[in-house]
Amino acid sequence: MSRPPGLGVLTGRRLAVWGDPIAHSRSPQLHGAAYRALGLDWEYGRERVHEASFASRLAQLGEPWRGLSLTMPLKGVAFEAARTRDRAAEFTGAVNTLLLAEGGPHGYNTDVGGIVRFLTEQGVRDPARARIVGAGATATSALMALDTMGVREVEVAARRPEAAEHLMALGERVGVRVTPTRIDVPTGAVDLTIATLPGGADIADATADRLAASGGPLLDVVYGHWPTVLATAWERAGARAWDGSGMLLHQAVLQVRVFVMGDPGSVLPHEDDVDAAMRAALAASVSA
Repeated sequence: MSRPPGLGVLTGRRLAVWGDPIAHSRSPQLHGAAYRALGLDWEYGRERVHEASFASRLAQLGEPWRGLSLTMPLKGVAFEAARTRDRAAEFTGAVNTLLLAEGGPHGYNTDVGGIVRFLTEQGVRDPARARIVGAGATATSALMALDTMGVREVEVAARRPEAAEHLMALGERVGVRVTPTRIDVPTGAVDLTIATLPGGADIADATADRLAASGGPLLDVVYGHWPTVLATAWERAGARAWDGSGMLLHQAVLQVRVFVMGDPGSVLPHEDDVDAAMRAALAASVSA
């Protein structure tokens, strides 16, 4: 979706990331660096907001507010709150960005673009077959990212293969063949693996090794618990593995585009400088 019709002039200067838990979020550092690089005197904070209180808290926001970044478990309720949604949000049922403007809130899912941009940056080109580990909410964004990259066959490895039914349905909508399998019984070699499990997920070493042996490079969306069991298995196999910090960076750049330009497809003024500032802030937060 491009800039929503009737968006009007954006005047608010307050933004925040909401979720539960939220203390671990690096969004304030990333966004703060971006707005300083752009010369914007904006406030970007964080707030612990429960799913049950989301609607009432959103209704309290007034004119100074410009937008919100949403993390778990709020992406579903943010989807419901959005009056307009981009394609990625519509297909995944998840919104991680709300633009609070005329005719809004306007909802976006920048996780999809963040995955695509990061993998492209790493040189991943034209994967034919991929695997998603896990079948939760983040797996829908992973599937849409793989569709964007041209993947037509995706294996979903989950503890309960029946949990992947919504991914099979999504695959049918976008033209991707989705095959569920048990996490300990991968069905064949793939060109790329995207792991969407929580950082503390309990996976047997033998299972992780089987996934690594046939998995191609790994993008593990976790960035606070590293290395994960899967990343360690990929290291044993001598294969590439990336944590989720790169995806986090790229989806945040797209969020900044939304908040500044009203459109994730519109390039920021001096975006190379903004990108560099955000990368430096991310590196500093990791080493702190």
